[in-house]
Amino acid sequence: MLAKDFVCKSCLVKHLEEKKTCPTCENVIHQSHPLQYISFDRTMQDIVYKLVPNLQEDEMRRERDFYKSRNMACPKDLPQNHEEDNEKVMEAHAESDFHRLDEQVNVCLECMSNNFKNLQRRFIRCSSQATITHLKKLVAKKILNGIDKYREIDILCNEELLGKDHTLKFVYVTRWRFRDPPLRLQFRPRVEL
Repeated sequence: MLAKDFVCKSCLVKHLEEKKTCPTCENVIHQSHPLQYISFDRTMQDIVYKLVPNLQEDEMRRERDFYKSRNMACPKDLPQNHEEDNEKVMEAHAESDFHRLDEQVNVCLECMSNNFKNLQRRFIRCSSQATITHLKKLVAKKILNGIDKYREIDILCNEELLGKDHTLKFVYVTRWRFRDPPLRLQFRPRVEL
């Protein structure tokens, strides 16, 4: 894609759901997994925010409305990186179930292979910013008794191999859209291509 031709990520994802080519030059991005080759570009996001009036404010308003409708505090409104505030939060959560203050995703990890045993706890709740590599390391630690063996594991969603750098939020939005939680992912021994 040419640098002068900007396409927002949501439009690009919609395009790649139907076609496997660049929307500008029609070159094939990848035969089977073109979405794995999309990466988040903070510079591009900043440009989009500057070009589209009130977009950033509108997104923030919608995020706050989302949390407000669920009687929750928006994570971006909570104090962060203040030692005193962090100590108070830690003390308040010392006897309760503590979750990070960012957006959370419920995940069900299921084994697809007889070579692996299933996880003792298949359901986990973690940050939406966690990546597939984080999940691979968790499975490797629990199943293969070594975090360094994570490269021996594949993680899939809807029988589609997921990229190691995909965040759970990205997987949820692109692979699990319109489905009820939890996000169901499968793991298996790595298949060499």
